[in-house]
Amino acid sequence: MTINIKEKPETHGNAFLLNDRIQKRLAGIKRKLLVMSGKGGVGKSTVAAYLALLLAERGHKVGLMDIDLHGPSIPRLLGIQGGLEVKGAAQVEPYVFSDHLKVVSMEMMLGKNKDTAVIWRGPLKISAIKQFIADIEWGALDFLVLDSPPGTGDEPLTIAQIIKDAEALIVTTPQEVSLADVRKAINFCRQVKIKILGVIENMSVFGCPHCREKIALFGQGGGADMARQMEVPFLGEIPLDPDMVRCGDRGQLMALIQNKEKELNLAYQQILGKIEQSS
Repeated sequence: MTINIKEKPETHGNAFLLNDRIQKRLAGIKRKLLVMSGKGGVGKSTVAAYLALLLAERGHKVGLMDIDLHGPSIPRLLGIQGGLEVKGAAQVEPYVFSDHLKVVSMEMMLGKNKDTAVIWRGPLKISAIKQFIADIEWGALDFLVLDSPPGTGDEPLTIAQIIKDAEALIVTTPQEVSLADVRKAINFCRQVKIKILGVIENMSVFGCPHCREKIALFGQGGGADMARQMEVPFLGEIPLDPDMVRCGDRGQLMALIQNKEKELNLAYQQILGKIEQSS
C-alpha cells in the first residue's frame, strides 16, 4: 500500500465526508479499547497484542490497530511480514492474522524498508489516523484494540475526538516514575471524556525459575495503590516473564498462549474476564 497523506487544511465539506466514512466504519464494531501508557518502556504494545490474541482465542472477532506512527511494533511482535490489500480508492483490507484477528499497522505501509523513519508533524499524524480509520474495512468486530504511543499527544487525542465510545486501558509498571505519568494519562482521559476501563500493572513480579521465589524487581503494588488513589478500576498485575520477551522478539507470541496454566496466562485471563464483564 502506498502512503498518500497530504498535509493540508480540511475544508468543511471534506471534513464532514471523512467523519461520515469514519462513523460508518466504526458502526460494526461493538467495543473500542484504547491501550495507553504514560511513558514508554512499560510493555504497552506487548499488552495490546497479547490481549488481542487472547480475545480472538476466546472466540471474539477482533481488530488490532497500531496507531503508534513513529514506533510501530505490533507486526514484529506477531511475526507479520505481509502488508495491506487495497481494494479501491477508499477501501483497504486489514491483514488477516487468523480467523478471528485482523491487524493494521503503519509498518505494513513502509514497503521493504521497515526501518524507515516516519517524520511527521501533528496535522499530518492526525490526518493519517483519520484516514486509517475511514479507509480500513474491518467489517463486524466484537473488539477493536488500538495500540497508542506513550503519552497524551496527537494520537490518543485524535482517537478521543473521533471515537466517542473508546475505553481506555492504561498500562503501567510499579515504580513511581511510571505511576506519575499514568496519573497524567488518567487526568487526560477525564479531560477529553474517555471512559477509563482500568489500570494494568505490567512487569509486576519476577518468578525465579530455580527457587520459584517471587522477586519484585520494580517494586510491587504501586499500580493498585495509585488506581485506588485516583479512583479508577485496577484490572490486575501481569508478572515479568522472560518467555514473553523471547517470544515477542521472535514474533511468536501465539506460542505462549498454549500453556494455559502459565502464571502469565492466568493473570491475563483474570484481566480479560474483567474487561468482558465491564460491557
